[in-house]
Parts: sequence; structure tokens; C-alpha cells
Amino acid sequence: MKGRQIILDHLGTREAAALMVDGRLEDLLIDSDAPRPGTIYRAVADRPVKGQGGLFLSTPDGTAFLRQVRGIAPGQSLLVQVTGYAEPGKAIPATQKLLFKSRYAIVTPEAPGINLSRQIHEDEERIRILAAADTARAEAAGYGIILRSACAGADADEIAEDVEAMLDLADTVLADAEGPAETLTEGDGPHLLAWRDWTDPADVETAPNGFERCGVLDALEALKSPRAPLPGGAFLFIEPTRALVAVDVNTGPDTSLAAGLKANMATARDLPRQLRLRGLGGQITLDLAPMPKKDRRGFETALRAAFRADSEETVLAGWTPLGHFELQRKRGRVPLREVLA
Repeated sequence: MKGRQIILDHLGTREAAALMVDGRLEDLLIDSDAPRPGTIYRAVADRPVKGQGGLFLSTPDGTAFLRQVRGIAPGQSLLVQVTGYAEPGKAIPATQKLLFKSRYAIVTPEAPGINLSRQIHEDEERIRILAAADTARAEAAGYGIILRSACAGADADEIAEDVEAMLDLADTVLADAEGPAETLTEGDGPHLLAWRDWTDPADVETAPNGFERCGVLDALEALKSPRAPLPGGAFLFIEPTRALVAVDVNTGPDTSLAAGLKANMATARDLPRQLRLRGLGGQITLDLAPMPKKDRRGFETALRAAFRADSEETVLAGWTPLGHFELQRKRGRVPLREVLA
């Protein structure tokens, strides 16, 4: 099917959402048993981790870890937000920089100022959006507001209600900072995340068994294999280990002089989607197909452009002495193999 489809369904008892573009699975959100990113706790400081500049915290969902902290005494209450998923046996990653996100706005209590998405270019539209948002209340409270690209063309009343709801939530949470460990807000589930983040026009499918009708189940079956096809017969093997994610690029039947470069450029374009769908993060090492060193800059440019539009923060670490390319990617999702197990 041509065009964009958002399918809201369930995998067993787990809430799930899928984004299909021209019949290809582009994004996938599946709920898990782990604390959702965006969850806000009133946590209690436990003990510092010497040499790492961090601190363990007690939360209702287990131990959390906070990096780069000073001046926090054991037993002190503080507000923290879950930033990603923890590996098995490790503490929940958390931050003190709270963000209150919705479809049209992000309220940032620790970063005052009013910002409007740079994707909105027309001056009249920017003025209309700023007039719709209650920026005066945010400034009076010392909050910041980021007005997202979804505001473009949106109804002014909807923008105003959305901003108001996030400001109310921020007020409520920040006023509840003292006391024992408690969950103050839950992170958004897949259906809410789809509404919040997949804002481009799309057909929305909510009827039961939508995943089966729209081809999502077939795409999930293909993702169970470590092998991912690329154009021209090339392919990837994406294999997570305990320490890192190994990506092996193969040229397939192409034996031309440019086969390696073509396979590597195809990898650069498709790698963010593959990692996103498989829920993979952490250290990622690419064992690329052979190509001349003079083509490395072009590969890096293509890879950087591909990750610029991705949902998870990714750092391009660079080349190793053995000619591998390394990435560091935020663990923003539970690995697909765990939620489908």
C-alpha cells in the first residue's frame, strides 16, 4: 500500500503501534514490563558510586542510576525521569532534567525560554503558534517551552490545551518532591507515543487484527532473523552480544569494483531503521564491506544524514585501526527479541 499508515494494535497482551510507509515497516513500538522512558519518580538517594561520578537511587521499580551528581546526601528525596531501558541486571538510567512531552509542546522546567521548531518557517504561522501557547504562564514559573513541528497547521485551541496540560502536569509533579520513593507519572505507552511523535499525515488503523491485515506480522517475522537484505543483493547481519551489537556488511553476488561502496552506502541509509525496529542500542560496531579509504568521508556523510532523522540519539564515534566504524546509541527501547520471546 502506498502512503503512510499508523496501525494501533496489540501483540498478545502487549500494546503496540506500527508505522508503515509505502508498505514497508518504518517504526515499531511495543510495550514491555520494564519502566517506560519518561516515567518520573520521587526517588531516594542511596549510595554514590566512587570513580564513576554517579549515584544509586531507590525507586518503586528497583534501583536507578543517576550520573554526574554532586551535593546529594544519602536518604535525600529527589525527582528523576527514566531516560531509557536498562540491560538485564543493571540499574534504570535516570536524569534530573525533567521533560514533559506531548504532541505540540515540551515543557522544560530546568531550561527557561520559549523555542519554536525551526521546521516552521513562515513568520505568520510562527506568530500564530506563539499566540496560541500560554508562554506568559511558563515564563512566570521559570519554565521553558519547546513548540514542536506538529504545531504547524494545528488548531490554536488544541495547541493551547496541549500546552496547558503539560504546564499543569509540571506544576503538579514539581510540587510533590518530598517524601518516600513513589511513581509520580508513567511514561507514555505505544499508542500515545504514536500520537505524540508520528505527526505527519497518515491513515490510522485501529480495528482489531490490524497488524495481520497490514503486513506488520510478516515484517516482524523477518526481523527475527539477523539477516537484513539490501538493494542489489547485498545484505547485513545484525547480531547483538553482551558487550556490543555487531553489524557485518556483505556485497552478495555483486563482484564489481564498486560493490563494497554500494553495499556500505545502502547500509548507511537503512541502518537507523534496522536498529530502531530491532530496539538495539549501546556500542555498535560496523564491519563494512571493502572500499577505498577515499570513500570513507562519503560514507560518514550518508550515515550522519540518515541518523539525523532518527528517534534515538546516536553518536558517530569513528573508525578503528582495523577499519571498523563504531557508534554509540541510546538504549531507548527494549530489544525486540526480548518482547517477542
